[in-house]
Amino acid sequence: MSKLNRETLRESIDALMTYATETKPRKFTESIELQIVLKNYDPSKDKRFAGTVKLRHVAKPGMKVCVIGDQVHCDQAKANDVPHMDLDSLKRLNKDKKLVKKLAKKYDAFLASESVIRQIPRVLGPGLNKAGKFPTPIAHTDPLLQRIQDTRATIKFQMKKVLCLNVCIGHVKMDREEIYQNLTLSVNFLVSLLKKNWQNIKALYIKSTMGPVEKIY
Repeated sequence: MSKLNRETLRESIDALMTYATETKPRKFTESIELQIVLKNYDPSKDKRFAGTVKLRHVAKPGMKVCVIGDQVHCDQAKANDVPHMDLDSLKRLNKDKKLVKKLAKKYDAFLASESVIRQIPRVLGPGLNKAGKFPTPIAHTDPLLQRIQDTRATIKFQMKKVLCLNVCIGHVKMDREEIYQNLTLSVNFLVSLLKKNWQNIKALYIKSTMGPVEKIY
């Protein structure tokens, strides 16, 4: 059961949006971030958690997605002006760690044809995996543009060595209801991943890229 107070949540979203769009509007689209502080967790002993959830509304419209495809997916990507590479393009990197790192940095996420994805570690080495950007498989029956939109609407929670997490749940050009829906879905999904659910949540905050922090729990 969610412990988020609806009124507090909506007031915090209103304050965030007023600051970002009226008080201090920026020349770029600010992201909206959910910041989580955990408690009753020992990262060195407790099992670390990870999970992805698809939000109701695209949170990262400017997210750069690259398709690593077979001929079919490369043709689709080219026709829709989507960044793409084939296996021959990957082979030309010669497993050079600097070049693979540069590739991983250039894009926020990768999609790869089912027929290609198993060959990527052999061709590139572990670089994409180490960067946390190993491709998500796509089939020929998947609508490519829809999968890219789904990727932009998907966020990942992953506990590492610290008790603080940050995820992008929206942007300031969304309307308040869309932000509210994305936020509540994100928080409730995170709580479901935790060993003791809400007992592991110390505090929750939201903020725009350049805006002040709003405490929501």
